[in-house]
Amino acid sequence: MNSDSDFIKTVFGLKLKQQRQKKNWSLQDLALKTGLSKSYLNEIENGKKYPKHDKIIQLSESLNCTFDDLVSTKLDKSLAPFNEILQSDFFKEIPLDLFGINKNNLISIISDAPKKVTAFINALIEISQNYNLGKERFYFAVLRSFQELNDNYFPEIEDKVLQFAQENQLKINTNLQTDILEKILTERFNYTIQSEDFEQYGTLDNLRSLFMPEKKLLLLNKKLEQDQKTFIFAKEIGFNVLELKNRPNTYSWLDFGSFEEILNNFYASYFAGALLISKEKTIEETSEFFLQNDWKPTNFEDLIKKFTHSPETFYYRLTNILSSELGIKDLFYLCLVKKKNSDKIQILKELHLNHQQAPHANATNEHYCRRWIAIKNLHELTENETLTDAQISHYKDQGVSYLVISTSQKNPFSDGSNRSYCLGILLNSQTIKKINFIKSETLKTINVGVTCESCSIADCEVRQSPPIRLEKEYFNSGMKNAIEKIRKDF
Repeated sequence: MNSDSDFIKTVFGLKLKQQRQKKNWSLQDLALKTGLSKSYLNEIENGKKYPKHDKIIQLSESLNCTFDDLVSTKLDKSLAPFNEILQSDFFKEIPLDLFGINKNNLISIISDAPKKVTAFINALIEISQNYNLGKERFYFAVLRSFQELNDNYFPEIEDKVLQFAQENQLKINTNLQTDILEKILTERFNYTIQSEDFEQYGTLDNLRSLFMPEKKLLLLNKKLEQDQKTFIFAKEIGFNVLELKNRPNTYSWLDFGSFEEILNNFYASYFAGALLISKEKTIEETSEFFLQNDWKPTNFEDLIKKFTHSPETFYYRLTNILSSELGIKDLFYLCLVKKKNSDKIQILKELHLNHQQAPHANATNEHYCRRWIAIKNLHELTENETLTDAQISHYKDQGVSYLVISTSQKNPFSDGSNRSYCLGILLNSQTIKKINFIKSETLKTINVGVTCESCSIADCEVRQSPPIRLEKEYFNSGMKNAIEKIRKDF
């Protein structure tokens, strides 16, 4: 809710609707009893209007309830959950219109079946607690849903990038120099930029940049590589060109104050990717790459180098373009990390376009399949190496296969940890026609699972954990079969 006034109007509307429904009256019935128009009453119940004192008296007398029954913001048991919902961060911070949801229509749906909705909300709360789904994870899940709804392609930002490039005589199809972007920040946007030794501040050593808005001061970790510096400058330009005021001031992310910060951070990052990697050039070069008859890791590495030295930036840029421009609709992107001296694998970022693809993150500490090419790369990676490879991953349990391309590299900002970026393209009649090297002899097909705990691959040589979830399913299935047998015998 945007204000206390909105909250009061919404609660009044809910209580009026509740009193009307207790009498089994329609809006037309209430209009006839009170002399108020049906459209006016509808606006009151939807929280758009709050009646004057004399109108409230008319309503309470017609409904045979007290004045206080309607104006009090205290809700009875059946509507009590709304007090929390209407004032929660969900309504305060998440712009429901991103998903085409009208707040008043949503409230109307909820108020029609408060007991059922309350039970549903309580179930969600219990699930979130069991799976440690905190506010941060929830907001990032909302952002991913928004990206997926739009195929992670935002033409209005693409247009802003082109306009900005023309105004500043920049050529997106060539490597933008860091000093050019720095000059734009200092001269056009009045930034002061300094490189600092963050190591002297202890835990800040892993921080890439810190922005102080009151001084327009941008502090950069002196350990930054050139491409990292360029991306940060492009992102800062994005914040300014797109006029995004509510934003995080650290990179990487440390904390957030609202969903708007998360959304604006995404918009600025999208702007940066579009500014640094030309859409038209990417379409042209990637289309040519897909026409090659053989899979060669060096060819994909060469493709990346035509645009950037940052595999992460290129992989993510492909998610903007493949679906919208090349008609490859079903794909996923994952960023995985393996910390030094640890076998634990985490998924830091994920995106699924068109539908929830087979490989996905989980918050239950299950073991991701070691047969994934991205994880094999992480384990084989040597010091200061970049490793690229691909495979066809066949998910036997789901009956689907993906072309998965992955690049792994050392992450200089995480105490020697390594990262893998991977792009998975669902193999169907369309994608097989578009990608010639699918049938390349150098591309192996590997049976994979999602996690060891849910995988049915027998005698897996790299299994990290027993298939406990699957074993439970088999046990339950056996029990059902035994019960059926007993029924037949009797």
